[in-house]
Amino acid sequence: MTRLVLVRHGETEWHAENRYAGTSEVALTRRGLEQARLLGAWAEAARPDAVWCSDLGRARITAEPSAKAIGADPVVDARLRELHFGRGEGLTRDEMARAFPDALRAFRADPVAGHLPGGEDPAAAAHRFTACLHDIAGRHPGGRVLVVAHSTALRLALCRLLGLPLKDYRRRFPSLGNCALTEIRLRDGDAALLEFNTAIEGSLVPWSLQ
Repeated sequence: MTRLVLVRHGETEWHAENRYAGTSEVALTRRGLEQARLLGAWAEAARPDAVWCSDLGRARITAEPSAKAIGADPVVDARLRELHFGRGEGLTRDEMARAFPDALRAFRADPVAGHLPGGEDPAAAAHRFTACLHDIAGRHPGGRVLVVAHSTALRLALCRLLGLPLKDYRRRFPSLGNCALTEIRLRDGDAALLEFNTAIEGSLVPWSLQ
C-alpha cells in the first residue's frame, strides 16, 4: 500500500484570466509562491517519504520547498506534466469561442472525444500519468509521497484510477485548488480516495493526526 498526496501547482500569472496554460511555461504569482511555501510547511510536518513533480517550471518551483523540508531533491518526471491544449494554449474560453466555436462546443460536450484541436489526447495523457503514479507506488511501497502536478492531468488520473468515465472529469471534479491536498491510496493496482481538494491553509497538521 502506498499513499499519494496529489497537489496542483501554485497560482500562476494566467490564473486570474483562466487561460489554458497546458505545457506553456507560466510564472507563479506572489500568491502562488506563498502557496508553495505553505505546502513546504505541510511537508515539514507530514514528512512524506519523497516529492515527485512535473518537469514544467510551475510544478518544480511549487515542489521545491517541500523537497527541501524533507532534505531531498524532487524527482522530476515528464509523465506528470499537463496536457498540451493545442490551439487552446494560452487562450481564455472566450477567445476559444471566437477562434474555433464548433470545436469548443464539441469540447464542452465531451472533452475527451472532442478534445481541443491539435491538443494531446486526454486518454493518452491519463495513461501516461497513471503509469507514473503506479511507478511511484512501486518505488515507495508502504510510503507516502507528495506529487505536484496539474489540474487537468490530475482530474483525468483520478477518473482513471477510480473507475469513472474520463469524459466526466470536468463534471466529477469541477476544479482543484492551487496547492490543495488530494490523497489516494494505491494497493495492488486498486485506488481509494482518502481526501479531496483540502485547502493547504487548513492542513498543516499531518493527515494521520487529524
